[in-house]
Amino acid sequence: MNNRIQINPQICHGKPVIRGTRVLVSAILGALGAGDSTEDVLADYPNITLEDVQAALAFGGELSGFEERPYEAAS
Repeated sequence: MNNRIQINPQICHGKPVIRGTRVLVSAILGALGAGDSTEDVLADYPNITLEDVQAALAFGGELSGFEERPYEAAS
C-alpha cells in the first residue's frame, strides 16, 4: 500500500511500522491524534522523517476509506 510502511509478521507481531524501524504507525497516528505536532513526533522518534509521518497519515487515511456495509445496531 505504501513503500514507507512495512507489515511483516516477524516485526512487531505484524503491526504496520515505518520501514527499517520498529516505530509503529499506530504510535505516530496516536500521537498526532492526541495533539502532538509533527515536530514533536519527529523529536520523539529521531530515526524517522517527515515523509515517514506523512506516509503514516496516508496509510491511516487509506484504511479509513472503507466501504459502507449494512449492519444491525445492537439493542
